[in-house]
Amino acid sequence: MTDLLDDDLDFDVQALRVVKAIADEGSITAAAAFLGYSQPAVSQQLKRLEQRLGVALVERVGRTVRLTEAGRILARHAPAVTTALDAAAGELAELRGLRAGRVRLVGFPSASPTVIPRLLADVASHHAGIAVTYLEAEPPEAVEAVREDRADIALTFSYPGDRDDPHGSSARGLSVRAVGSDDLLVVLPVGHPAATSTGIDVSVLAGERWIAGCPRCRGHLLELCARAGFEPHIAFETDNFVAVEGLVAQGIGVATLPRMAVASFPQLPGVVTLPLPPAEARTIHVVTAHGADRVPAIRATLAAIARLVGS
Repeated sequence: MTDLLDDDLDFDVQALRVVKAIADEGSITAAAAFLGYSQPAVSQQLKRLEQRLGVALVERVGRTVRLTEAGRILARHAPAVTTALDAAAGELAELRGLRAGRVRLVGFPSASPTVIPRLLADVASHHAGIAVTYLEAEPPEAVEAVREDRADIALTFSYPGDRDDPHGSSARGLSVRAVGSDDLLVVLPVGHPAATSTGIDVSVLAGERWIAGCPRCRGHLLELCARAGFEPHIAFETDNFVAVEGLVAQGIGVATLPRMAVASFPQLPGVVTLPLPPAEARTIHVVTAHGADRVPAIRATLAAIARLVGS
C-alpha cells in the first residue's frame, strides 16, 4: 500500500460509490442494480479506477468477487468522502444559481402517512428541482442506512429512558438533531372507567390486559408501567395501528400509541384516547452524516422537516 499512498489519488465521487456499492451488495451485478447502471458500465468504471490507482480493488473467489484490502479501505472511507464532495458540489451549484439535487430519505412507519406526504409536497412546491426518494424503516435500520451511505437523511424517534436508543453508540460519528416531539396517548374503549378524565394515571390500568406494538414501543411500555409500579400483562402484540384500535374497541385490551400513529387514519368508533404527560412523549430526530447539511438539497429538506415536525 506504500506506493499507493505516495502517488496522487485520482478518483471521483461516483467511482467511490461503485466500490461502496460492491461492498454493501456483495457483487458487481447487485451493485449495478443498486446504482441503476448496467453491469458492463460498473465493470468498466471499476477497471478505469484500478488503472488510475495502480492497484486491484476486487479479486475473484470462485465464481464471485470480493474487495481487496485496497477496495475495503476505499469502501470504508467512501461515505465521508462522498458527503464532503457532494457538499462542495452543492455549494458551487448555489453560486451558479442552481436549485437541483437528489435526497435519499428514510423514515419510521407512523411518519409515512403523516409527515412524509406533506414533506414531499412542501419540497416539490418550494424546490421543484429537488428529487426526494423515500424508504420506510424503523430507527435502528434508518440510522444504519445513513452510516452506510444508503440514505442522506433518517427521520427517527426515541422514547424517554430508551435502553436501546439508536442515537447512542450506534450513531457515533453521525449528526443527530432533535426536531420535535410526538405525544404518547393511552387508547381505551369507550365507557372504560378511566376514559372520562382529561388525563390519566397509568397506575389505574395495572389490572388491564395490554396490547403491545413494535419491539421499541413495547420496551417503552414496560418502562412506563415499571415507573407506575406494575408489570403490564401483555396479551397481544401487533405493529398494525388499526389492529390495535380495533382490539381496544372490542374491549380486548388497552394500549398506548404515539399521536402520529393515531393521526395516520380515521379513529375507529368505540375508542377514546387520553394524553400521557409531556415527559412521556417520544422525541423526533433527524440523522445525517456530518457536513451533509452543506449540500443545498439536503439542507432544504432538513428545513422542511423541521417546519413540519415542529408544527
